[in-house]
Amino acid sequence: MTEDNPQPVPPAGPDEEARKWALIAHLSGLVGFLIPFGSLIGPLLVWQLKKDADPFIDDQGKEALNFQITVAIAGLICVLLMVVLIGLLLIWVVIIGALVLMVIAAVKANEGQAYRYPFVWRVIK
Repeated sequence: MTEDNPQPVPPAGPDEEARKWALIAHLSGLVGFLIPFGSLIGPLLVWQLKKDADPFIDDQGKEALNFQITVAIAGLICVLLMVVLIGLLLIWVVIIGALVLMVIAAVKANEGQAYRYPFVWRVIK
């Protein structure tokens, strides 16, 4: 190998297709704003359909699904706490936090970096 003709460096990390599907897995949680339980169905469908295509999609699909399960549980707790009014404030914290974290995860996945959501109960391993 000379300086005039360097060897090409293989791309590091997942390919463009895997990054795209990982991004879709994270953002598919937004479907929950359109249909009931869509926030769970979206990541589940992406993960189930594409998990065998690439290990990165499998990993990020599970992470997105675990996050949406955690958000659904937190949302249910907020609804129960609406009896004492604190749930009304907390539900907005959960919604805004979930939106921000989904966007961060989607950007990281698009960059080819595996993202781990904070405070997530990882039900699916």
